[in-house]
Amino acid sequence: MSTKFSTVRLSIDGEHFEILVHPDPALDFKFGRKVEVSQIVAVDEVYSDANKGLRVPVEKLTKSFKTDNFLQIAETILRRGDLNLTTEQRRRLVEEKRKQIVSAIARNYVDPRTGLPHPPLRIEQAMAEIRISIDPFKDVAEQTKMVVDELRPILPLKSEKIKLLVKVPAQFSAQSFGALKGVGEIVKEEWGVDGGLTIIIEIPAGVHSTLLDRLGSLTKGTAQASIIR
Repeated sequence: MSTKFSTVRLSIDGEHFEILVHPDPALDFKFGRKVEVSQIVAVDEVYSDANKGLRVPVEKLTKSFKTDNFLQIAETILRRGDLNLTTEQRRRLVEEKRKQIVSAIARNYVDPRTGLPHPPLRIEQAMAEIRISIDPFKDVAEQTKMVVDELRPILPLKSEKIKLLVKVPAQFSAQSFGALKGVGEIVKEEWGVDGGLTIIIEIPAGVHSTLLDRLGSLTKGTAQASIIR
């Protein structure tokens, strides 16, 4: 098998099926991007073992997939099967997912001793210290919880949310509303007759200072924000 290709593997009722694919289009497909199946498959064959060149007989394909149309079979294998990532793809995906997890921890957790979020670098160093394994396909929220549980023995972490009462003058209300909506859950919003915005929003404590800086920049320092109980 050429090292330029990857395999996608699927088992159905004990039968094993493999197709050869171009790595990057196949990965795009697995992430839900629109790619034609014909642009993904590298060889118009279904194998029981691609490395050995063992092809699956047509009768077995028809029995398992209810068709002998190769592109239809290939699409099923692509959708339901496991893509064998290249080394570079895995490295890139793991690094992207690691950054997302670090960002999620910095946003949603604080150091209970100070009430402030840990710097991302400190989180990354702690993850490296205990050699946390990242799954490139598993959901960020699910993995973040797992990572936090593993980090707590060496990095104090507390999930904490706060409520902010924010008042924004009319000329800055639209862009400020967009910024606020993106970082927390809006509890209450009121728009004044002049277009000014008053909002109560619940946010992760870890993004408090970042949000204040953002609001200050957007409103030229005219926004008012205070923590409420």
